[in-house]
Amino acid sequence: MAGAGQRNMGMSVREQAIREHRAAMLNCSKCSAMVGPVVSGSPVLSPIVLIGQAPGEREGQFGKPFAWTAGKTLFGWFESIGIGEQQFRSRVYMAAVCRCFPGKNANGGDRVPSLEEISNCAGWLKAEVDLLKPALILPVGKLAIAQLMPVQKLTDVIGKRHSVDFHGHHCEAIPLPHPSGASTWHRTEPGRSLLAAALRLLAAHSAWRSLKNEC
Repeated sequence: MAGAGQRNMGMSVREQAIREHRAAMLNCSKCSAMVGPVVSGSPVLSPIVLIGQAPGEREGQFGKPFAWTAGKTLFGWFESIGIGEQQFRSRVYMAAVCRCFPGKNANGGDRVPSLEEISNCAGWLKAEVDLLKPALILPVGKLAIAQLMPVQKLTDVIGKRHSVDFHGHHCEAIPLPHPSGASTWHRTEPGRSLLAAALRLLAAHSAWRSLKNEC
């Protein structure tokens, strides 16, 4: 049987590091109120990091982020500018503010993670930024956007390209609205036009173009 050294021949130090990081993260159990399992995208080295808010109740059973109805909308946006779901998942590192399902509120909606839960998961996100040193971050939804920049209204930040310092790393960010079917923001004006502007900026970005060249 091949040893670990032989199995990892041809794998770069960074590839090994991101795989080990993901394996450790999948075993995290810091937050007692969160509902497992930990949900993570593929351990790919990418110039782009997508940051979601937190998985929904369906994502755990599929073992990947944006695996349900919101994902269909999100990947539809990306397909409209040249990269389909399979290509996106294999070429973009998909992270999140929190990696477990927060559970439901009494009113039936998804619970917003607490500040302590967000802080617990921030270490994983920092490690990913340190490893990947992305050229571009795509924060999806207000909670994710707020980790990178002040945001009172989505209309103030979506449709623009931002220069950010995130966990000590300087890069650019193009915020996107959350693709939830419960939200009308991205389907009504001015949200619809601002989303279209954000997607045009994304399509023109050198990091996105580099991914398309791999397809």
